[in-house]
Amino acid sequence: MINKPALKPINRCFSSGPCQKHPGWSFEGLQEALLGRSHRSEVARDRLLRVVEESRELLVIPQDYHIGITPGSDTGAFEMALWSLVGAKPLVVLAWDVFGKDWVHDILNHMHLKDVDCRLGVGGHLPSFDGIDPSHDVVFTWNGSSSGIMMDRHDWIADDRTGLTLCDATSAAFAMDMPWDKLDVTTYSWQKCLGSEAAHGMIVLSPRAMERLKTYTPAWPIPKLFRLADHGVVREAVFVGETINTPSMMCVEDVLDAFRWVHSIGGLPALVKRSRTNLAVLEKWMEGRESWIRFSAAVPSQRSHTSMSLRLCAPEVLALSRAAQWDLVSRVTKRLDVEHVAYDIKGHSGDEPNIRIWGGATVESSDIERLMPWIEWAYTMEMV
Repeated sequence: MINKPALKPINRCFSSGPCQKHPGWSFEGLQEALLGRSHRSEVARDRLLRVVEESRELLVIPQDYHIGITPGSDTGAFEMALWSLVGAKPLVVLAWDVFGKDWVHDILNHMHLKDVDCRLGVGGHLPSFDGIDPSHDVVFTWNGSSSGIMMDRHDWIADDRTGLTLCDATSAAFAMDMPWDKLDVTTYSWQKCLGSEAAHGMIVLSPRAMERLKTYTPAWPIPKLFRLADHGVVREAVFVGETINTPSMMCVEDVLDAFRWVHSIGGLPALVKRSRTNLAVLEKWMEGRESWIRFSAAVPSQRSHTSMSLRLCAPEVLALSRAAQWDLVSRVTKRLDVEHVAYDIKGHSGDEPNIRIWGGATVESSDIERLMPWIEWAYTMEMV
């Protein structure tokens, strides 16, 4: 039996989305929110355009890429991309987490596309990237939010490709370096790596993706909410700060407040460093404890440093059914919740039983250090 730890994390919010607010956040940062103003007013459009322009600056997105604000968080943004752009070419779909498999489901069961090569990662591994035809479109997630597995290479994406790459980057953008020359369609949300309020997404389109919008009309109808183009006529206003539906100006102010914090700490390099430091802290603590807990990612270089996923792996635990393993995870995480140590660290039910700790840049590494002994204590108590 180990002793109950004395120190608790200062911020106990470790959810993988909506995620912890940035250090120093307060309602004072939202005082300039344009509440009660039409999002079509000049002053509100200026605020929305600031979100677009600062996103480009902070993420170092090329000037000839188009950036838009979408409804429905990252899910809405990626659905918009799927339904507007795929179907023109054969398709490869790479999935290794719950959300990537959602795109597989949409493509096969709702869009009813036939010429599809689905590659699924299993057992903590990425799927194979070998032999992908550069003339095919490719759909993938950069970082598996539920699995804790991220891509560690992008050399499989051909520079001379004629197909489009469609990347769900919701738990990667603002925490990982994105090779924009390899990405034609990229989506993410404010609620993940920035810790901002939910409900809004972002879509980033390369010139090649914009050309597809102009020259390809899907075989299926697209609801107004997701309609980026209509018979080759692109809704250009979406990419200059206007939105298809009414945005929350409170959320807009919140993401602008997050941008101010990002600028204050040194921009994207500082965000990436903070997130990687969180993983390094976790890796150091994990040393010597592999007999009962391990990373979900089988390959060290593929361990996510945002959605850090851990599996309980003692032989007596692995001998349990999947349902019984989930029950153990539930008891451990519930004990931490009741002790006001960590909130929302039970993994996604659609994945393998796991404990998932958000390690994005808004999380302080000192809170990760304080959390881990509590996980060991809670696990020990449940195994007595």
